Amino acid sequence: MKTRDTFQDVLRRGAVIPASPLALTAARRLDERRQRGLWRYYAAAGAGGIAVAVHTTQFEIRDPKHGLLRPVLELAAEEMTRLDARRRAPLVRIAGICGPTPQAVAEARLAADLGFHAGLVSLAALASASEDELTDHCRAVAEVIPLVGFYLQPAVGGRVLPYRFWQRFAEIERAAAIKIAPFSRYRTIDVVRAIAETGRQDIALYTGNDDNIVADLVTPFRFRVAGRWVERRIVGGLLGQWSIWTRKAVDLLQRCHRVAAAGGAAPAGLLRLGVQLTDANAAVFDAANGFGGCIPGIHEVLRRQGLLAGTWCLNPDLRLGPGQREEIDRVLAAYPHLTDDNFVTTHRDEWLKD
Repeated sequence: MKTRDTFQDVLRRGAVIPASPLALTAARRLDERRQRGLWRYYAAAGAGGIAVAVHTTQFEIRDPKHGLLRPVLELAAEEMTRLDARRRAPLVRIAGICGPTPQAVAEARLAADLGFHAGLVSLAALASASEDELTDHCRAVAEVIPLVGFYLQPAVGGRVLPYRFWQRFAEIERAAAIKIAPFSRYRTIDVVRAIAETGRQDIALYTGNDDNIVADLVTPFRFRVAGRWVERRIVGGLLGQWSIWTRKAVDLLQRCHRVAAAGGAAPAGLLRLGVQLTDANAAVFDAANGFGGCIPGIHEVLRRQGLLAGTWCLNPDLRLGPGQREEIDRVLAAYPHLTDDNFVTTHRDEWLKD
């Protein structure tokens, strides 16, 4: 009998990993029923994991006045344990890890104690840290929980992380994966080349470039290393974009995997689909307004599907940007094939049962 897959098996094969939104009531309190329903949707859609306490979950859950970090992680751990009972492969449980080193280590310990498999390490709080300090920070977290590195685009709080940093990151034994989300081809290549040149085959590469999902997934990255060509692939996505229309995201990843396995050129139709997905992402993520409405935009799509009750955020100032609602209307009308509305309508009541 085949043994049960490990989370590393799932990561290395490549999976759809939605960055989980936070389900709130109109009073801006955790809506446990809809939160569980959202995670059940992701599992039923075929997602290979779920990332919680990340940007899409709202960093404000860490604010003491809300006190939601532990409750959200506990709820996620409980629900994913229930979901795993009906799965051959476990849902990969990724917890966002934030703040300076003492905070990050404490968050990593909480996540590990609750059974999370890995921590997605944000370096946004270390904006002025040296490369040595960044590496030491990652090593400290890795002593507690396996690492998912995170290259966040500078436009939304990230910092430039050069090739040499990623080369050193790959020297951390418990580095399990990297979410590559600089929204830059140059910086994306820096990460993939660094991992290729270190020879770490066990570090899974995931796209977080919501503006370039399909191209990332079908591109063979080839580099000359020690006199021979080495090829690496981005095998999956850990994306806010995939927190909506998740069933179609799973279909898309499978299609990209087939193209990669065949080794030929990507079909023109698949590349066209990538452009449409980027156009839709621009509307949902509010690119026209500097991504200010990205979380409410995700909520709006889920609200229209009946999975969330509203677009409320913990920060009441976070709302849809000027013209964003109309842009979402436009892309929904233009690209109905990107959505999984029928799938959601069929199963929504089942997922939302207490």
